[in-house]
Amino acid sequence: MSPTEFPKAPPKLQPASHWLQGTVSYSILTLAVRWSRMRSGCEGLPLNFFFFCQCCSTFLTGNMDMQRKYICGLWLSVQVGFALDSVRFANPPLEPVAQHPLEVFYSCDAPATVQLDCMVTFDIGDSFTSLLRRWHCLPGKPRKRTLRVSLPDWLVYRPDGIVPESRWVLSCILGASVRYRHETNGEWTVEAQDVATLQPRSKYSRPTKRHLVCFTWGARMLRFVQDHAKKQCPVEQETVPLLSSIFASTGGKFGIVKNLRPHASDVLEHLRLQSLMFPWSMFSIWLMVTRHCQDSTCGVLHHIDPHNNYATPAILLTQSGLLHVQVHGGPGESTAILFPHRLPLSEWCQLTVALRGREVKITIVCLGEEFGAAKSTENRLRHDIRLDDTDGYFVIGGGRYVKGTQGYFGPSVYYRNRAPIQSPSEVVLPKVVRDVDLTRWMHACRQFSLHVNQSVRFYSLLARHSQESGNRLGAFHSGKRKDTPNTCELWEATFPRYVAKIAEYLAFKRGGRGVSPEAVGRALYSLSLRKLATASSERVLAQILPPLLKAACLNNTAALHMSSVLYSLGVGVDKKPNKAWLLALLAAQKSHRLALLQLGHLHHLGLHGVSADEDVAYAYYANAAKRTIADRQNPTPKQVYVEDVYLHNDEILGLQTNENHHIFQWLKFQANQGAPDAEQAVARMLFWGQRGVSPNMKAALRHYERGAVRLEDPVSMYDFAIVLLQGHGVEKDIPKAIKLLKKSMDKGFVPAISALAWYYERLELNYEKAVELWEQADALESPDAALNLGIVHSLGLYPQRPADQYVAYKYFLKAAERGHIRGVAEVADVWSTGLPGRVSRRPLDAVLWAKSAAEQNGYLGRLLRQALDAFLNNELFVSLVYYMMAGELGVAAAHFNAAYLCDQNEGGFLPPAFALRCKRKYYNLSIHHQEAEPYALLRMGDMWREGLVDGRESSASAAEMYKLAALRNEPQGWYNLGLLVEEGFRPPTALLAELGLSRFTFADEHSLATALYQRCRDSGNSDSFLPCSLALLSVYLRGFHKEHCALLKLFATVAAAAPVVLVVLGLLGRRILART
Repeated sequence: MSPTEFPKAPPKLQPASHWLQGTVSYSILTLAVRWSRMRSGCEGLPLNFFFFCQCCSTFLTGNMDMQRKYICGLWLSVQVGFALDSVRFANPPLEPVAQHPLEVFYSCDAPATVQLDCMVTFDIGDSFTSLLRRWHCLPGKPRKRTLRVSLPDWLVYRPDGIVPESRWVLSCILGASVRYRHETNGEWTVEAQDVATLQPRSKYSRPTKRHLVCFTWGARMLRFVQDHAKKQCPVEQETVPLLSSIFASTGGKFGIVKNLRPHASDVLEHLRLQSLMFPWSMFSIWLMVTRHCQDSTCGVLHHIDPHNNYATPAILLTQSGLLHVQVHGGPGESTAILFPHRLPLSEWCQLTVALRGREVKITIVCLGEEFGAAKSTENRLRHDIRLDDTDGYFVIGGGRYVKGTQGYFGPSVYYRNRAPIQSPSEVVLPKVVRDVDLTRWMHACRQFSLHVNQSVRFYSLLARHSQESGNRLGAFHSGKRKDTPNTCELWEATFPRYVAKIAEYLAFKRGGRGVSPEAVGRALYSLSLRKLATASSERVLAQILPPLLKAACLNNTAALHMSSVLYSLGVGVDKKPNKAWLLALLAAQKSHRLALLQLGHLHHLGLHGVSADEDVAYAYYANAAKRTIADRQNPTPKQVYVEDVYLHNDEILGLQTNENHHIFQWLKFQANQGAPDAEQAVARMLFWGQRGVSPNMKAALRHYERGAVRLEDPVSMYDFAIVLLQGHGVEKDIPKAIKLLKKSMDKGFVPAISALAWYYERLELNYEKAVELWEQADALESPDAALNLGIVHSLGLYPQRPADQYVAYKYFLKAAERGHIRGVAEVADVWSTGLPGRVSRRPLDAVLWAKSAAEQNGYLGRLLRQALDAFLNNELFVSLVYYMMAGELGVAAAHFNAAYLCDQNEGGFLPPAFALRCKRKYYNLSIHHQEAEPYALLRMGDMWREGLVDGRESSASAAEMYKLAALRNEPQGWYNLGLLVEEGFRPPTALLAELGLSRFTFADEHSLATALYQRCRDSGNSDSFLPCSLALLSVYLRGFHKEHCALLKLFATVAAAAPVVLVVLGLLGRRILART
């Protein structure tokens, strides 16, 4: 036993009254034990102990007469009473305290050392021993020593900057020992000891030390900097909510990425590391499958390690609807478990996978009638299971290497350090799932679809019969109305009559063929849009909502999205956030682009009661971004180029045109005259639907071809070649396209180089030539070249080089910085997971970049174009509704334009109360964008100044808004700050510092206002020069008046008296002249 080692369980001490008593038998037993520990018999012991040793040995061997036995017994009793090694605490403290008067009783049978130690153990198993006191012990009677015990400050007091932080203390033991140093080897031998267990207090519940010394300046600053006022321990996520809401999975490679960090608590992290090969944890996932997997497997939840391999666990769904669970152990050890029961469709089920050492238990509980009772299976593995939850990342749904399960994911939980046992009867549907109530909507729509299908079949049968009998549509209708004016079928009574009328109209229009419930849904949606186009008040929105909901029930995703937005806005209808979320989930699960943007925006900001979650927001935005890239490769007339047009910018509004507008006609005239720039502009406006021109691919191709062939314009040659390569609106003609690309490249057009490299890589499979051209184009700042170089590095297709994800990432970043939308999406994808050891995970930046790529979607462009066209046609309410719809997707221009329309309220088309709420909401949303419009900042500042935000005026908040506008070089911001200063507002020093001003350089508010107006005048805006100069002149005049008030009064008096003097002098002069 080492000198500082103490027993785990201290021996029980005898009562003090028996401490000096002992019997011969007890003494012999004690000395016999000591004798058994001797290494060399009686040799080497002190002289007075030598006789004792000899006596003890003869006593034990029995070679002793009766007289000698009595003598030895008496001698042993004396030794026990007066010279036995012993040590005992009389009054140990109950907990660590400072300056405790500790009494220690001790004795020794030879010169020895008494040592007092304090041993502390921490939460991770480490220990620390502190030597408190040491003194000599001489043989003789037992003695008592009283001493002041001073334990370390970090053990007694709470941390305060001077008292250092300590780890979590589990135990504290005070120990005293009598020990001898061996003469030959110098080692210590403990012969007697006593211990006292002290109960440590948590570091934030200990008393604060009252320091009686003066501290250095550095120590005082340390106390201010460190936050020692917290009285609570840091929160540890032992139960990790991987998903707290509902996620709509489209079945693509877009899932929720989660990574976990090590525990902040040393003891929890120590336990986690010790259980890497013997996990005791559980995964719980709520899932509703709407369609079984179309690939071999689809992702439910899987773990990817830093080497891009599957780790424990991988929970997948097979084509047959069975659950596939895979766990991994050491190198080459893995086990796959196939759950024998098929998951039902359109039912909420709870999946739990519990890992208990080598045992894997899978349980499924479904809250529906199809699946029946809960089912589970237990599997005992032959190898260990390795689970390092901080290694790599988890994915809910689809990821880079597997598509996701089609359906909806509910709340999912990971229990890191435990695997709770839950009875199937205790399983309750989570509250968020109950609130949204997907199951009820699906059941109601299923019934409605059946009725519509019956209606369609009935009218289709009548229409075919009428067509075969030669009756015309009008005659049939008139006859039907005449014969049965007030009758209806049984199924017609279960839904509105207008639905039956639409089904009847479509059936007879198409001759009873090609009519389906989906066609009825499209007709209902078109009817709603026509009513919306003539809307002038909120009442129309309440009228179009019912047919929208019927169309939504018939799987019309556009109607799902529009009805969701109406419920979210609460304009004309009651605001129902849960209903809006339900409809958005249904539309997003069917890959509706605008619904994906809407849900991404909701989870990004946490609006309408939806929990904010960057990882969920990224999953939606990434899905929309990838579909935006695909849509741009396959343009349709329903897509319009996204243009950020702000309604307060008259210059941009003046550039908007259409096919009959004079600007477009002038461009066509210039193109016919052989102007290459005009040819390019007209072709692109027609191809992409830019600047108010409707997409017309055939007309665009004629302009592309004319510019490429007749004018030999390199830009037109490139554009026309791309169209021929991809076959957009024309048959593919690769030889002609390559010829045009080479001509364009020869004329120095850089994008043609990259396009030609694409041809060599895709069609010729000549990677050497392709890479050579891409490197050449990349040196000329081509975004396409950088993107393609990133792709070949990522896939390992670069000649004579292995795949390198980090090099690929650098090329993707270069392409994104050059404006390539796919480069932006690829960089966001890397940031969502990170590259171990190279690129850290950046979830917020991933969300913002994926959002910027997704907002280039052509279907969003069409919505914005509808809003702008309505504004240009003076249909202000319709324009406001469309902008508010786009605003629910998080589009900055839509937020601003909705606020601007409500702010202007031309003609009073909105009630004043509604207009105030509208502009307050959307201006506030507008200023939170990364590139906030200065006009929005100014108007928000004005509302703060006028008390229109929360009912009270706030010059400080107004100044903050004006400051942000001024920093964006908006002269009105400087001007408004000057007005605030003149009104008596004193800007904070920090605000002035951000503006590059210092309060100490200005003597008073007059000089500060002068500096602000000077900044306004010198901002470089010609429109602001005159008003800012007049304001500056006004400040100068007021200052001059203040400084020379007395002199000005004198001049005024003299000026007022001068006419009187002149009159008097005139009168006197007349009298003098009269006398003469």
